[in-house]
Formats: sequence, C-alpha cells, structure tokens
Amino acid sequence: MDLAALEKNLKWRGIKLTVLATKEEAADYLAGKIKGKSVGFGGSMTLETMGLYEKLKPQNEVFWHWRQDMPADEAKAKAYLADIYVTSLNGVAETGDLINIDGSGNRVAATLTKHEKVYFVVGENKIAPDLHAAIDRARNIAGPLNAQRLHRRTPCAIKADRCYDCKSPERICCSLNILWEKPMQVGECELVLIQEKLGY
Repeated sequence: MDLAALEKNLKWRGIKLTVLATKEEAADYLAGKIKGKSVGFGGSMTLETMGLYEKLKPQNEVFWHWRQDMPADEAKAKAYLADIYVTSLNGVAETGDLINIDGSGNRVAATLTKHEKVYFVVGENKIAPDLHAAIDRARNIAGPLNAQRLHRRTPCAIKADRCYDCKSPERICCSLNILWEKPMQVGECELVLIQEKLGY
C-alpha cells in the first residue's frame, strides 16, 4: 500500500486522510471530533467491531438501524438527515476512488446527501491498487461475506467464492457507487484508515 499516493489522490479529490494504528485509537479520535451532533450510521461490521456507536452515544444523538428501538426504516431516515454520517467502504483504490455496494441503498444515498461531514472508516484490508481492483474486491470479497453474514440464499453466500451476478430475490448487491470526489452537498469528507484488518 502506497500511503503517500493515497493521501495525495484523496486530497486532490477533496477528501482528507487520517491514518491510525488501531480501532481503539480510531474510536477515540472520532469521539474527540464528534460532540453534540446528530450522527447517522450506515451498516458496517467495521463500526460494530470498533464499538463506535457506544463510544459516540453519550455525547451525541446517534441513529443506527442496527441498534435503535424504532423501526429500521425510521432509523435509516433519521440517519440520512443527521449532521454527521459515519460508515465504511467495500473498497478503496490508491487512486482515490471510493467504492460501496448496497442493497437497500440507504448507506450509499446517505453518503451523497447534505451533511456537515461524512466519515468513511476502513481497515487496511479494504485498500486496492486501482479502481478495477477496488470494484473486484467489493464484488468478490465483501459481497459474498456480507451475504453469508445475513444468511442469504444466494450463490455467492453458499459457495463463498465470488459474485455470480445472480438474479436471486435475496441478492444484496443492488447498487454500486463510486465516489470520484467529495459530493457537492457534503461539507467535508474524511477517510479514517485503520492499520488493522476490519470488516469485509
């Protein structure tokens, strides 16, 4: 991984890079940055592993459909409108392209809408050398693992090897989003890269 190239390419695209050694350091960093805000979370095993919801909850109003005592659609809607949005990515190209695949579209849509700031939190396992490799990673590594986690009856979940571009009603890969630079409506974007293997 060429961190200097990644930082340069992200900066050119209007996205800040912060590199931290551990998930604990990253959770502390974000808790120090996000105070007194409404915060939306996208579904993410990386955020789950970090315990970030619990870290931010005491000092913010946090909406996450994985945690809320409200219907999932209501939690997703509140997350979409929050001051700050935090999620992960399925692939990050050293060229600066950010890749997400989504099923319902809530996570992808929320990264494009009007927030003060969007934080993308990723482990170093998400980094790929170029756009093609980042998309390949998202489709053939993240997709099957997430389908397995959700107990979907799709070819990728059953075989756990690659995307079959299936037409299953249980398919979770319904949209692919490539961020080439900071979306116009978003105030700031920051990629928090953790030097550990986290999430899918």
